[in-house]
Amino acid sequence: MKSEVNEIKISYCDKLGTFDSASLCDSTHVAKLLYETWNKDTIGLQETFKVLLLNNSNRVKGTYQVSTGGITGTLVDLRILFAVILKTLSTAVILVHNHPSGTLKPSRSDTDLTEKIKNAAVLFDIKVLDHLILVPNGKYFSFSDQGIL
Repeated sequence: MKSEVNEIKISYCDKLGTFDSASLCDSTHVAKLLYETWNKDTIGLQETFKVLLLNNSNRVKGTYQVSTGGITGTLVDLRILFAVILKTLSTAVILVHNHPSGTLKPSRSDTDLTEKIKNAAVLFDIKVLDHLILVPNGKYFSFSDQGIL
């Protein structure tokens, strides 16, 4: 009897050229980049969580939408988040989600999730540089700028 097993393939395609992208230097630059690429039709409707994937020079490899939720929250599965981070061989990440309500203050679940992701990242030697909360008018809150990261 012949044994068979599924083959797993992992791929990442650098279509836009990571080395041509700008190196991110502060939260203002990151927030502007993310707000410009966020779907303006949904930023005020439902909460979405994304990760900005970076190389060792803090150059953008890409973004990945981890989850889309409801009006007041979204669930983030850490296994999916880290599968994407590891698959892209990213060495640093910036977390981002939106608050459709326009509230810039992070909730307790926001800070708990950030801490959970940060602790898991340590195991893989991945840096969590920031976690931004975007609101529909383009303003943002940075965990790093506020010293909570």
